[in-house]
Amino acid sequence: MTTTPTLTLDVARIRQDFPELSVPFHDKPLIYLDSAVSGLTPKAVVDRVSHYQSFEHTNVHRGVSTLSQEATDRFEEAREKVRAFINAPSAAQIIWTRGTTESINLVAQTFGRSKVGAGDEILLSAMEHHSNIVPWQLLAEEKGAKIRVIPMNDDGELILDDLESLLTERTRILGVTQVSNVLGTINPVKEIIRRAHAKGVPVLVDGAQGVPHLPVDVTDLDADFYAFSGHKLSGPTGIGVLYGRRELLEAMPPWQGGGSMILSVTWEKTTFCGLPTKFEAGTPAIAQAIGLGAAIDYIQGLGLARIAAHEHDLLAYATERCASVPGLRIIGQAKHKASVLSFVLDDIHPHDIGSILDHEGIVVRAGHHCAQPVMARFGIPATTRASFAYFNTREEIDALVSGILKVQEIFK
Repeated sequence: MTTTPTLTLDVARIRQDFPELSVPFHDKPLIYLDSAVSGLTPKAVVDRVSHYQSFEHTNVHRGVSTLSQEATDRFEEAREKVRAFINAPSAAQIIWTRGTTESINLVAQTFGRSKVGAGDEILLSAMEHHSNIVPWQLLAEEKGAKIRVIPMNDDGELILDDLESLLTERTRILGVTQVSNVLGTINPVKEIIRRAHAKGVPVLVDGAQGVPHLPVDVTDLDADFYAFSGHKLSGPTGIGVLYGRRELLEAMPPWQGGGSMILSVTWEKTTFCGLPTKFEAGTPAIAQAIGLGAAIDYIQGLGLARIAAHEHDLLAYATERCASVPGLRIIGQAKHKASVLSFVLDDIHPHDIGSILDHEGIVVRAGHHCAQPVMARFGIPATTRASFAYFNTREEIDALVSGILKVQEIFK
């Protein structure tokens, strides 16, 4: 007889993998509800990075020594783990960057600069992070192009009925976040890509908030570019990924020049390497890349389906609990959400809320979350944001609600 595998996580055991959770914070247990800004790093990842730095450290792709060859193998094994994790056709299409921001800048300054001209249009969604707005604004100002925006409704869902009219013969690229870092909205990126491709428009997906919560298959999505950051995925900071369609990457010029990305250099001409090396000038973030590979191993060991089920339960519970607090308004009520809950409370500024919660041992995010156009859309200066991960519990959400009630008591 076969049995259906359970989708529950042993959260008590998982929490033992995070030393930070065992350290008192303002003389209270640390309640970390800020994974949308940066996921906590499990000990297995810390240990893997430490082992490389302690026993395997050298440069890669440059040496004939056994140590260098072995370091190169570990570095490229990490690239292959990323390829498999997002189901890219080839590891050559996985470009190491410093993070989502650098990945998007790379596309804007190579593909974008060669494709966008005066009078052309760049289409973005109304819920983009600044990292998927500012690089395109810089390009538009340089080229004399125009930014157009897919609007969203009051629930924080994109109004895709407007997409057909926004995709014109002048649209050169569409940029869209897979999951909003403010609203938690999970956008139908596969459908958006399908509609854009029907008009011959390539699509860049900001997956920074997608990869920690959703299975990602860039081949199934048919994405032209997909960007994400390691630290959102419980990996190290300073490492990110750009996936690109091979024919696009091959046609794009290098973004930065230097060592490692060249075949030959003379005073007259430089000949560049092929993919992915063409885009990886200089010494890469070797330890961080290896650490990201370890983070992927850790996440896959837990199981993305189990993580998703647990986080969905936390979000539903937190939404119900917070909705019962008088004067609290949740910003973002999309039907499909990841484990992000943003709210405003009475007339109390989110910075004050965040500061009081901090002294209760609760770490949340307060501000505009690098998404000021989203704040303007909802007519607010900022929100308080709680974001939940696989190591969080319902009891921590109860503590959050108690902290919110304490904020109200203080201001009354």
